[in-house]
Amino acid sequence: MASSFGDDVKFVVENYGDSELAQRFGVTRYPAIFVDDVLVAKPKDFGFYGKGEGGGDGRYTPWRSAASHERFQADLKKMIELTLAGRRDDARSRGAAHEAAVSQVASLPDFSLVDLEGRALSKADLAGRAVAVEFWATWCPPCRGTLSWLGEVQRRFGDRLAVLALAIESDEADVKKLLAELGVPLRGAMAPPEVARAFGDVTSVPTLLLFDREGRAAAAYYGAPPGLHAEAEAKLAELLK
Repeated sequence: MASSFGDDVKFVVENYGDSELAQRFGVTRYPAIFVDDVLVAKPKDFGFYGKGEGGGDGRYTPWRSAASHERFQADLKKMIELTLAGRRDDARSRGAAHEAAVSQVASLPDFSLVDLEGRALSKADLAGRAVAVEFWATWCPPCRGTLSWLGEVQRRFGDRLAVLALAIESDEADVKKLLAELGVPLRGAMAPPEVARAFGDVTSVPTLLLFDREGRAAAAYYGAPPGLHAEAEAKLAELLK
């Protein structure tokens, strides 16, 4: 694929666990495909599911199928063409649209949790407020910056907004310790796999999902790209008008 674009495109392989891009997007398994800093495909897109993540078909499964190969090549070619044309924002939007089509739920799902302070937490507790749900993990470096920023967002918007920090694949003691160190006014809870699946089968961290006052899905953000904070804050301001 890269060779078809001549010297304009360079193919790079990064070792699993050593990729700055993978860390930024919270991708902890392989394969993951990027065009510059745009995430094109994740392990689940190829049908590779981790422990506790459920199962099913991805965008490019079954991988042995010629049609799946052609679909992947077409998507990758389009991303490269947009990037070379200087339309990186369009490439990001195309990637986000794929994610939304595959993963995002249409509305805030029913769920039942116990928060880190031992209080019951469910959809009913959030009625009438805009909701931001952040899926994160203690082993994810970008998640810390996102949580600190969300703490400031919660302070700014007050009771009109509910921000939930739902930890996955982490030890509860470590979760409590990290949130205490950050000093953020977020309502935290441990999210078992079935809750992550209820929110659209979350596949990477950080993942931020926004819902309006009626519980309708308003936006979804995957990873920690540079424009995340500004874009998400603008969307929240719109929801809280």
